[in-house]
Amino acid sequence: MSKSKFILLSLCGWIASIAHAADNRGSEVLLVKSLQSINNNNLDSALTQVDGLLRANPNFRLAQLVKGDLLMARAGVLNNFGDAGNAAHDQIDDLRDEARVRLNRVLAPSDTKLVPRFLWQLDAAQKYALVVDTSRSTLFVYQNINGEPRYVTDFYVTIGKLGTKKVSEGDQRTPIGVYFIAADLSKTQLPDMYGSGAFPLSYPNEWDEKNNRTGKGIWLHGTPSDTYSRPPRASNGCVVLTNEDLNKLAPYLQIGVTPVIIASQIEASTDADQNDHTALMQEIEQWRKDWSSLDTNAYLNHYAATFSNDSNMNYAAWAKQKQLVNSGKSWIKIGISNVSVFAYPDQPNMVVVNFEQDYNSNNLANKMKKRQYWIKQNSTWKIVYEGAA
Repeated sequence: MSKSKFILLSLCGWIASIAHAADNRGSEVLLVKSLQSINNNNLDSALTQVDGLLRANPNFRLAQLVKGDLLMARAGVLNNFGDAGNAAHDQIDDLRDEARVRLNRVLAPSDTKLVPRFLWQLDAAQKYALVVDTSRSTLFVYQNINGEPRYVTDFYVTIGKLGTKKVSEGDQRTPIGVYFIAADLSKTQLPDMYGSGAFPLSYPNEWDEKNNRTGKGIWLHGTPSDTYSRPPRASNGCVVLTNEDLNKLAPYLQIGVTPVIIASQIEASTDADQNDHTALMQEIEQWRKDWSSLDTNAYLNHYAATFSNDSNMNYAAWAKQKQLVNSGKSWIKIGISNVSVFAYPDQPNMVVVNFEQDYNSNNLANKMKKRQYWIKQNSTWKIVYEGAA
């Protein structure tokens, strides 16, 4: 193997497997095919393929770098990956990381039959759900088929410069958690840096606020007009797609409805998850019955000692209020519908439950969307947060 060929192949360790890659990833597959040609010592063919990639995406900086290196390799003057570029060393490292991530997405794709453990239950209105696997820089789209999530497609994404687990304003990290699409901002409403549009997420959520996490403005958005894609870790915390991919993603999104689960990595659903789901739904039904029965002590037993609500009331204040309210009731009837349940990433014993609540009593009738966070303590599910959704 020539020195120049070896340097180009240092982008990955799996070139021999490229022939088996699925041909469904557009620009990524063209990039991988060019590297396959390099592996076959056919630099002219690789150059032709990269040229085709650049005709389709002139601002694809990784492809520009590979083309420059190919030209230098043909001339026998390439010493290191990125020699042909004028970028700083850290920028070359970023592009090398992007190459590795994109190669891995094509050569070792995730199992599309895998059901993520986070999607315990979708309600009928949630036509799609998004799961971001930050370890693979990949956003997955799942369709709700009669309550069962089915893989549809996936996209390469960029996350925060300093990784994940956002804690504070300006920490350049992407949050881990369960969020929802909060708005749709068109290109005309935004500076060029956000590309073809943006979909703000509901960060910080109730759990973030309960844990004193700060910051705002975590969005799904595109790339500037002079940039095709960004390296895997390059944003200030947002999840960034190419403009082409953001436009493909947009039809799957419903404002205020579509869940976006950002995780350290995707985990497959297990029998234990199914058992926990069943136990949780039984506990939710018992909570509803105990509230309707006016047995206030049984009702309050469903709440954790660390409970708080959307008015920042702790358990003691909440219990006192409920006892007072229920003392004025002669009857209560509670109905719940359109229930969704999502396991919380990096919190193995916590789930987020959303539903529509229909409350009727002798002196009040009210309908609302409610959100609860349930935690499993000593094999029993308890509510740790409750408020309007």
